[in-house]
Amino acid sequence: MVKQLFQRLKPFLKPLMAVILAVVLVFGTADGAWAAAGGRMGGGSFRAPAPRMSPTPRTYAPGGGGGYYPGGGFGFPFLFPFIGIGGGFGGLFTLLIFIAIANVVVRGFRGAMAGDDNGYVAPAGSNPPVAVAKLQVGLLADARALQDDLNRLATTADTGTSEGLAKLLQETTLALLRHPDYWAYAASEDKQTRLLSAEQEFNRYTLSARSRFSAETLSNVNNQLTQAEPQAMLPGDGDQAPGEYILATVVVATQGKLDLPTVYSSADLRQALSQIGAVSSENLLAVEVLWTPQQSGETLSADELVAQYPELKLI
Repeated sequence: MVKQLFQRLKPFLKPLMAVILAVVLVFGTADGAWAAAGGRMGGGSFRAPAPRMSPTPRTYAPGGGGGYYPGGGFGFPFLFPFIGIGGGFGGLFTLLIFIAIANVVVRGFRGAMAGDDNGYVAPAGSNPPVAVAKLQVGLLADARALQDDLNRLATTADTGTSEGLAKLLQETTLALLRHPDYWAYAASEDKQTRLLSAEQEFNRYTLSARSRFSAETLSNVNNQLTQAEPQAMLPGDGDQAPGEYILATVVVATQGKLDLPTVYSSADLRQALSQIGAVSSENLLAVEVLWTPQQSGETLSADELVAQYPELKLI
């Protein structure tokens, strides 16, 4: 009886063991042995752009009558000379029709003039297109200077203004572009959406990166700076073996389009970094830079990198 039951269950044993092994590997990466502390900096806002208000042009009565008539129609001094034209009720009725038509024309002309003032006037509650992108770069451990650069940026960057966030984005992409010899892995992902749903996509990218840290030991988001005391390195940690890594992740939300290339090579990564770094402060809605390990001198092993970030591609 037991033997027959075992024979029936035998085809399912190998898949079951594979599932158990996968669960162990996935949840095993959540403890301190597999996850490293990270740093985070950035900020932004997903508010709709405020509509630009054009001043209402003044309407003056012709003929020297001298008056400002704020309603957009024609004033009494303009009508007075025409009261006697046509004679009787019919002439006055025709004149009133003419006035109504003239009012429509003037209002339409005023609207056209207001809307043609240096571009498009965004209506209230507009929902413009927004691109949300994530770029990950895995670098060899020899690029330890990158950790120092990112730590310095995190403690000095102005993350409370659009200009400060744009500068932070440029400085980060420049720091990554300066280490092409150490690029080892990369991955890109972007999504075209609308402003009202862009924050959700942005948070999805950032939370995915933050959830893989054991802790956030340095953070500067919207000018809120928090920093934990550096942990003492264990004996032998300074003697890093070849093939260890540092991972940096850049998440950007910008108005318009931002089609990043799928990264298969160093040339693709350079193009993606250049595109992200070129986003202007006027279009930039939000940016976050996340990196791990945060503490200088620490690195991720090859096993840690592959287990924590299976989406990365070797370049």
